[in-house]
Amino acid sequence: MLIGQLALLVGAVFSGVALYINVAEQPARLGLDDRSLLTEWKPSYKRGLAMQAPLAIVGFLLGIAAWWQARHIGWAVGALFMVANWPVTFFAIMPTNNRLMATDPGAAGPKSRAMIKRWGSLHAMRTAIGFAASLAFLWASLS
Repeated sequence: MLIGQLALLVGAVFSGVALYINVAEQPARLGLDDRSLLTEWKPSYKRGLAMQAPLAIVGFLLGIAAWWQARHIGWAVGALFMVANWPVTFFAIMPTNNRLMATDPGAAGPKSRAMIKRWGSLHAMRTAIGFAASLAFLWASLS
């Protein structure tokens, strides 16, 4: 089923992007001084948001469409994991995002560094949710 395979693809892309952020981008940026760290984080966050938010919605919609066609619970579970990224982001991660975006790079210091470290830990939740969605889609796909 093409719709289900597209859902799996979108879930895998979302997961891959999220994992890249956690294992490559975040550790690399933490090697910067405080001001450069915050200066780099801000546009990176905006670009990541522009990519991952639509992927979560598209993955959800494709998963629901696949569930509607095939009636396999794995498609619905994967879809719910994909859309779960929105409330997790809004309620758990967004307060940190907003504080970091409001911080002037000239005022960067140990406090902003600690927030960016916390942001990385919070972002790992998105990575885990993305992988859970991908695994649910894969399960449905193989059934």
